[in-house]
Amino acid sequence: MSTDVTPALRDALRAIAGVPRLLMALDFDGTLAPEVDSPEDARAIPAAQAAVERLLALPETRLAFISGRALGSLQHVTGATPETLLVGSHGVEYRLDADGDGDPLEPHELERVQVLHDVLEAAVADIDQVWLEHKPAGFAVHSRLATPDDAQRAQRETRARAEERLDGLTVRGGKNVLEFSVRSANKGEAVEHLRRYTHADAVFFAGDDVTDEDAFRVLGDADLGLKSGPGDTAASFRVGGPDEVAHVLDELATLREAARA
Repeated sequence: MSTDVTPALRDALRAIAGVPRLLMALDFDGTLAPEVDSPEDARAIPAAQAAVERLLALPETRLAFISGRALGSLQHVTGATPETLLVGSHGVEYRLDADGDGDPLEPHELERVQVLHDVLEAAVADIDQVWLEHKPAGFAVHSRLATPDDAQRAQRETRARAEERLDGLTVRGGKNVLEFSVRSANKGEAVEHLRRYTHADAVFFAGDDVTDEDAFRVLGDADLGLKSGPGDTAASFRVGGPDEVAHVLDELATLREAARA
């Protein structure tokens, strides 16, 4: 057993491993995969991938990836099998067992997305190493490769110009990224939607970023929240990063295999 699994965490894992129906809801970047300069190059570390595959093979155990990534990007980096549930863009997009379950944007929302694009593109046009990622309901402004001063300038300029032109935007800050959406959706709502959809008796959720806190806050006494990395959190437990998350998932797989035997 990994030393990353403390006695208190081991007890919590044992309890959740024994529930009849378990939903494994996992963030990807910074949780299963290390942060990389090119987002499309991200992959889960081998130990995490192996543990996820063990859990996916167990009966009455559903796996979902919940990410700020657009759905297509999430599918690409996870290589998710058809039985894996996917939630992209913080809950704007869903891929459930049949088809996508997200509501398409209305014409007025599409118009707002176009205005948002023009505003953000103009705001970052002269800032080096800052780029826009298109998402169905908005854009992410990435500044991972920019200097600290340029990253701050990009976030300051894009926020000010976007909020000047468009009211009612959802703006989320993350690690080296600022996201703008014409729709309001968050990972907490996604967890609750998937809980109902899968009829789960308990939810295991792991995440690393500030946007994952919405999910941690909706977890109940029967659930388990695992924070990957530093930062304030509502999660009950914390580990250092993807390597340690993999150890926890491996232990949970072992416990659930025994419980389901």
